[in-house]
Parts: sequence; C-alpha cells; structure tokens
Amino acid sequence: MKKFIPKGTITAIVTPFKQDLSIDFDAFEKLINFQIESKVDGIVVCGTTGESATLSHKERIALIIKAIETANGRIPIIAGTGTNDTKATIDLSIIAKEEGADAILLVAPYYNKPTQAGLFQHFLTISEQVDIPQIIYNVPGRTGVNISAETQIQIAKSCKNVVATKEASGNFDQIMKIIANVPKEFSVLSGDDATTLPLIAAGAKGIVSVFSNYAPKELVKLVNAAIDGDFTTARKLHYKFLNLMNLSFIESNPVPAKTILSLMGLIEGYIRLPLVPLSKDSLDTIHKELKKLKFI
Repeated sequence: MKKFIPKGTITAIVTPFKQDLSIDFDAFEKLINFQIESKVDGIVVCGTTGESATLSHKERIALIIKAIETANGRIPIIAGTGTNDTKATIDLSIIAKEEGADAILLVAPYYNKPTQAGLFQHFLTISEQVDIPQIIYNVPGRTGVNISAETQIQIAKSCKNVVATKEASGNFDQIMKIIANVPKEFSVLSGDDATTLPLIAAGAKGIVSVFSNYAPKELVKLVNAAIDGDFTTARKLHYKFLNLMNLSFIESNPVPAKTILSLMGLIEGYIRLPLVPLSKDSLDTIHKELKKLKFI
C-alpha cells in the first residue's frame, strides 16, 4: 500500500463545545461533513485549533474515533497525538493507529525545552515504535522550542515514518532550507494561512489551515491554483482573503475561528478556559470583514 503523504488543503478542525463545555459531537460530525463536501484534502483532529491543551485523554480518543467513523474513508484523518512526554505520545499514537487514523501530527515537545539532540531522539523513538505516517509540527511561538532546519532534515532522512512537517515558525529562511534538503517525497506544509501562497511558490506542498474551518472552498481553490502554477488566480485569492486570514489570529487561536463559525451558524462558539471570548473591538473588526466578504 502506498504511504499517505499529506498535501493540498488540510483543515485543523475546531472542537465544538456545548454550553456546559462538554464536546458537541453532533456539531463535530457536521463540521467534518462540511469539510468533506468542500473537497479539502485532509482533516487534523485534536490539534492546536482543536483546543488539544484542554482536552482530556479520553476526549482526545473519542474525537479521533468520531472523526474516523464520520469520514468513513472519504478523507484522510490526521490525529493530533503529540505531547511533551515521548511515552505518552507513543501510547496515544498507537491508539490512533489501531482506530484507523491515516497519520498523526506530532507537536514539538513543549515546556521541557529539549535540545536539538533531544528533539531528534523524540521523533526517532516514535517513528521506530509506531508504524503510521507522521507529521512534525514546529510551532515555536507556542512550544518555546524551535526544531531547526538541520534537525528537521535529519528527521526526514532518518525516520522512515515521518513523511511531512507542518512549519509554523514563520522563518522563511529555515523553511526554504528544509524544502531544499529533504527527500523528494517528503512534504513541507505551511503552518500559517497567510504564508500558504509564498511557501507553495517556494516548493511547499500545501497547508494545515485554520482559515479553511470556515472558508474551505475558498482555500481549496487558492491552494489548487498555486500547486497547478496558476499564480494569477492564487494571488488574487490570496489578497482577497489575506486580511481575514490574519484576523483568525487577532486573539488566541481558535477563539476567532470558533467565533466566525458561530456567526455563520455552524457551531456554538463556546471555548474552555483559560481562553476567553473575543473582546468587543476584535469581534466588531471580524464582523465587518465577514460582511465585506459576504460570509454572513
């Protein structure tokens, strides 16, 4: 069987909650179907945008299972199983594989502040113990540690199950060095919506997106145009939606994205502490942009 290599538009899906802050599995199912109908190329469950930091172990497993069951083979499901504990990550990754996930997303270990040698050993150990396609997730703004280009290249060449990286460092020099030096089949994915177009132009193969939670068709069109070399179309869409992409981070992700989905009537916008609802100024700014683009 050909190994799954992530590419194109992959949505880092939100986790909808009810008013009592329990998971709204009915809304979650509807969101997954909305993504599939919009022709995205994959869905990440329990990532940063899915509020993984405040999900219990049981909740993460339940969400992964629900996503796999709902997708029913129609779209790849990528399970966010990364933690700052290598053994705990392996244990959750094994469960994700057994339940039928197509791949796992492995965030850089946070808080521990491992060295580059420690980061390499973390990914190598997981690769050796869990036979499933694996995606590095480098997001130093959240984890407090950057996986250097040299380390990511070493991982790509040494870890047979690591097939991609989601690069959210914002460091173009680093990302382009990775693209230039990893094996041909290895997939470099943008981790920030606003950098999707320039990174695909530089050789990236897609995006793990927040924006596509509420604008999947629009982003699919942009990404496909860029991959096909139609940069006139891609550039037009990029600038049309650039402000809204950036507004997804006007306050801590996923608060803006969940607010937008709520304004569009797709979910209730409840979030768990320590995240709080948008300020009035941020809400007014987002509402104005959504009206301008006719999302609401």
